[in-house]
Amino acid sequence: MARMKIATRFNAPVDKVFAACTDFANMPERIGGIERVEMLSEGPVDVGTRFRETRIMFKREATEEMQVSAFERDRSYTLACDSCGCAYEFTHSFKPDADATVVEMELNTRPISFLARLMSPFGKLMMGSMKKCISKDMDDLRTSVESG
Repeated sequence: MARMKIATRFNAPVDKVFAACTDFANMPERIGGIERVEMLSEGPVDVGTRFRETRIMFKREATEEMQVSAFERDRSYTLACDSCGCAYEFTHSFKPDADATVVEMELNTRPISFLARLMSPFGKLMMGSMKKCISKDMDDLRTSVESG
């Protein structure tokens, strides 16, 4: 299992940051690396909400189906997906910090196929690239939220 944690400070209140971070349909307008999002569920975001996200990863288009597996308004949510023989969980936690909000994003990966288990030592080498990509996403999102 590989893990990574990133914290980003947003100069905005928790409710505004949480709303922006869970507005999956409009992520392509906020995050440069996301090409498009197709909502697969209707209604407000909650446990079970599903969407397909297409982004540029390592100079190639990649589409993943994500599902909200945990949701606590203004506190945290978790996105889960299976890809390339691994299970991924992205947990976002929101903590007030005076007039700002600190968003901690923790990524946990777990190999679920035989090949992924064999390749898992190499997967840890990829974490640096993933951290860079996720940090850029969080910076884009912060810029979008702070600019109104």
